[in-house]
Amino acid sequence: MTVFPCKPALLVALALLAGAAVAPAVAQSAATEGRKLAFDRGKGNCLTCHVIKGGDLPGTIGPELKDIKEKYPDRNELFAVIFDETKRNPQTMMPPFGRNRILTDQEINAIVDFLQTL
Repeated sequence: MTVFPCKPALLVALALLAGAAVAPAVAQSAATEGRKLAFDRGKGNCLTCHVIKGGDLPGTIGPELKDIKEKYPDRNELFAVIFDETKRNPQTMMPPFGRNRILTDQEINAIVDFLQTL
C-alpha cells in the first residue's frame, strides 16, 4: 500500500473551495425565506407599507424597497432598521419587529438577505 503525504496547503484550499460552493446556496436559501416572510401578510407584512417588486397590493406609507444594497451597504444598519427603527427615528411608522418580537433575529436576517437582492 502506498501512502501519499498530504500537503496542509492543499487540504486548506480544498476545504475553502468546498465551503465556497455551499455559501451561495445558503445565502440564496436565506433570501428565499426572507422573501416569503416579507410577502407574508401575517408575519413580516412588508407589503402593507412598501412597494416591492413581485408583490401584490402594496402600500404606499413607506418608501419603495429597491436598490437596498446601495442604500444600506452595511447589513447591520438594515437589520437595526427592521429590528427597531424607533431608536433612530422616534417618529417612524415602521413597527419595531424585533423589539416587539414580531420577528426573530433569524427571520430579520433572512429578510435583510432578501432585501439586499432588490
